[in-house]
Amino acid sequence: MTESRQVSGMQAISYRNYRRARDRALVRLSHLYADEYKQLLVEERELDEQEGKKWIGVADNTRLTITTHTRANAVPAFTGDTGDAGQDEGDNGGEA
Repeated sequence: MTESRQVSGMQAISYRNYRRARDRALVRLSHLYADEYKQLLVEERELDEQEGKKWIGVADNTRLTITTHTRANAVPAFTGDTGDAGQDEGDNGGEA
């Protein structure tokens, strides 16, 4: 049973990494070929509407804004020492 979990976990990680790389590539392509991307997006929306699928919250006059999150502009993780902050007396052997 454990081996099965490891395999499925590895598959999940592999798929997650693939999706991240794919999403980054799509963002880069959308910047390089912005006009083509917008046209394809319009075509996909029209096809979805023909099939009865609605795009909720997307108006025709909505501006397309795509942002790229990179390690260079990432917010660093909090590295401060929390010490005993937030602990009550019951957590360290005292009475509540």
